[in-house]
Amino acid sequence: MGDCCIALPAAAKKQTKGVVCPRCGGTGKPVDRITVEALLKPEFRERADGAPYGFCESPDCPVVYFARDGILFTKDQIRVRVGLKEREDPILDCYCFGITERMIQEEIKRTGRSTASSRIRAEVKAETCRCAVENPSGRCCLGEVAHAEKRALLEEEGSR
Repeated sequence: MGDCCIALPAAAKKQTKGVVCPRCGGTGKPVDRITVEALLKPEFRERADGAPYGFCESPDCPVVYFARDGILFTKDQIRVRVGLKEREDPILDCYCFGITERMIQEEIKRTGRSTASSRIRAEVKAETCRCAVENPSGRCCLGEVAHAEKRALLEEEGSR
């Protein structure tokens, strides 16, 4: 697969290991500096000082990125909506190709299945994804898209 689906180097993971979000106390997932800088609104970029950042995955926490030195960035300082922290449409699952929860749900309602994961795999293979600079987590979205497909399939089966 393309570079977007390659894990962060061990050194980057070690630098953020055990770093907790100062707001919610959740453990952060390492995120590369390129992601933080690419997704901050321009007026906040100069505050990104090169420290290793964690990505807060808590849906109810307004913090998106944080560092050991106390610097943090919240949802309102990021130029995109952070899908896992949103409750209302549009909720993005794939930032590179604009695939939302609703798109997956509607496709399953129409056809009984979703092609989102296979379309994204093809794009990854073609090296057209840009997860490091489009997805707030800095990681490939295939896992989240697969979860969204499962949720939508279960909802559709439950409504029958």
